[in-house]
Amino acid sequence: MTDRKTRLAIILITSLFFLWGFALNLNPILIPHLKKACQLSDFQSALIDSASYIAYFLIALPAGLFMKKYGYKAGITLGLLLFAFGTFLFYPAAELRQFSFFLVALFIIASGLTLLETAANPYITVLGDADSATQRLNFAQSFNGLAAFLAPLMGGTFILSGVNLSEQEQQSMSASQLNEYLTAEASSVQMPFIVIGIVVLLVALLIWRTPLPEIQEEKDAPGKVKGSILSEKNLVLGIAAQFFYVGAQVCISSFFIRFSDKVAGIDEKTAAYLLSGAFLSFMIGRFIGTYLMRFIAPPRLLAIYSVINVALLVIAVITQGMVSVYALVAVQFFMSIMFPTIFALSIRGLGEKTKIGSSLVIMSIVGGAVFPVIMGQVSDVSSIQTAYIVPAVCFLVVLYFAIKNNSIKNVTLGASH
Repeated sequence: MTDRKTRLAIILITSLFFLWGFALNLNPILIPHLKKACQLSDFQSALIDSASYIAYFLIALPAGLFMKKYGYKAGITLGLLLFAFGTFLFYPAAELRQFSFFLVALFIIASGLTLLETAANPYITVLGDADSATQRLNFAQSFNGLAAFLAPLMGGTFILSGVNLSEQEQQSMSASQLNEYLTAEASSVQMPFIVIGIVVLLVALLIWRTPLPEIQEEKDAPGKVKGSILSEKNLVLGIAAQFFYVGAQVCISSFFIRFSDKVAGIDEKTAAYLLSGAFLSFMIGRFIGTYLMRFIAPPRLLAIYSVINVALLVIAVITQGMVSVYALVAVQFFMSIMFPTIFALSIRGLGEKTKIGSSLVIMSIVGGAVFPVIMGQVSDVSSIQTAYIVPAVCFLVVLYFAIKNNSIKNVTLGASH
């Protein structure tokens, strides 16, 4: 390809990192919003995360098989089409104010995102000079962090109304007034998701019309690892650690707006902006954490950050007001290095089993579908503040994994989430 076409291809593939980051990080906005619009319990609202993250578990292998047969470009295009289709389904879902319809739409969106994530990393590495492949990948991943910062900011502005009537206030309204209020709340997602869908379709069209290189599959790296992949104890432990970590990450973000309201009386729009700042600290934390690994072994830093997060979550549970909220904001900073560090430590020394090991670690993202539901159930029977014990327990599993890997001095961080 010419330099001009290569640059265009890099821009388009980089945009995918932004798009899936933006979509996934709208969930913390949708959870309190649809809880209100569809009159849900915390347990029911947590199914929003389940619908999204279960797709990574169910669709990852079919996505890989599809791309093996039809190519990465076809996989990316299909992923974008599914993504757009899911966003357009938000319109009728809001018209009907049917929560199950929203869940179907979110699953379809996430299925598209799974295809995009499966393809984007290898594609960005082959677009251009091989010597700068890692640099291009890290640059593209930074747009994932930018999307995490912008999603709650934009969602808080264009989706959340800032009106949150209590049960007593709703009971004092007539049936027609209540229906009008709930319909207005539900309909606020329609235009933002239509706009997102149109943008995604435009990217799909550009991708389809842009010449992209075919990826030549490399043979598996030689290695001395023999036997079943499940005989690799550190990999199995790493899969468990990633399962619990992603569960904790999703829990902390998803209920942040509800937590801020109940513990500090912060309105939903202000809480959304605070969450945006928390995601910004996550992005900054990844750069700082990567720098610190020059001086502190990755497993040790992972252990230190795990202990700090457990302590911060205990503070969030036992204190009141802004102290609790700021503790949760700080957790985002100390989560920043966890996903890539666990990933890299899990697949070390797997040799020819590296690809299948990597796939299993990625599939453990399904933790994001499991733990928010558990946390929602705990919240319903106690309080949203008490429920933050759930991610604290998850970080203890990450701590155990870090301690078991304490002898490892250096790893190469390549994965991002």
